[in-house]
Amino acid sequence: MHIPDLPDMLAAEVRIQPYIHRTPVLTSSFINSLVGAELFFKCENLQKAGAFKARGASNAVFSLNDEQAAKGVATHSSGNHGTCLSYAAGRRGIPCTVVMPRTAPQAKKDAVRGYGGKVVECEASTTSREMVFAEVVTETGAEFVHPYNDPRVIAGQATCSKELIEQVDNLDAVIAPIGGGGMVSGTCLTLSNLMPKVKIYAAEPEQADDAYRSFKAGHIIADDAPNTVADGLKVPLKELTWHFVRSHVSDILTASEDEIIDAMKLIWKRLKIVMEPSSAVPLAAILKNKDVFAGRRVGIIITGGNVDLDKLPWN
Repeated sequence: MHIPDLPDMLAAEVRIQPYIHRTPVLTSSFINSLVGAELFFKCENLQKAGAFKARGASNAVFSLNDEQAAKGVATHSSGNHGTCLSYAAGRRGIPCTVVMPRTAPQAKKDAVRGYGGKVVECEASTTSREMVFAEVVTETGAEFVHPYNDPRVIAGQATCSKELIEQVDNLDAVIAPIGGGGMVSGTCLTLSNLMPKVKIYAAEPEQADDAYRSFKAGHIIADDAPNTVADGLKVPLKELTWHFVRSHVSDILTASEDEIIDAMKLIWKRLKIVMEPSSAVPLAAILKNKDVFAGRRVGIIITGGNVDLDKLPWN
């Protein structure tokens, strides 16, 4: 499989520009004083379709030739990638099928359908997801766009950190949530090439800490069905994302369920933005490891805002 590089990211930046937002960066003096660092929140919750994954999905969809595109695209996703792929497919006018766990938030299923995608449900395990998906591809002949283990997707996600370093000078570190590792890989791709002195951190729930354990062990360790409030971070690393994580990430930090929910509340209160639990994991990790970030300028990627407002985790 091709490992995406800087020219791939620069080509993606041009390709997806008509279909995405250049999202804002927010700060909070209150949160800065709490942490003892300067934090810059890159708000991908305000991205098209409500998540950073619009970048990778758009790059993949608009990379297809006409013959490939005619058969449509398909993926498996707990929500945001499926929503974003449906959004991108809709912009190109091609069909999209998304295999989703039955337990995925209703809001995310509705969002896929709202953008014209077709939802096929599976059980809440990686095994079931991949088995049902194989049946879908056999039936439709659609182009598989993996949620993260796809060079086109990673090149698209890499455009987020390029924007961030154009918006904020002299960053010391960038931290993003990690599940499958698509955003973290894109961050590694961009920063290792354009700002190699910037430290890259990943943040993960304690209850879905397979990336953390993989990082410490030096090889991929995959959980089949972890249980965490951060529903976007339940998937394991794959070979392409593992390449970037092991090569460029300084450390992976974890946070408990309560710490994630408290950080989510803090962002809602202080930044006045709607974001999902997965997006709160980096701030939770920073609050837990203040000594690591003390006195530094830190970019935090708020990855998405697609939360079920009827099932907020503090209710």
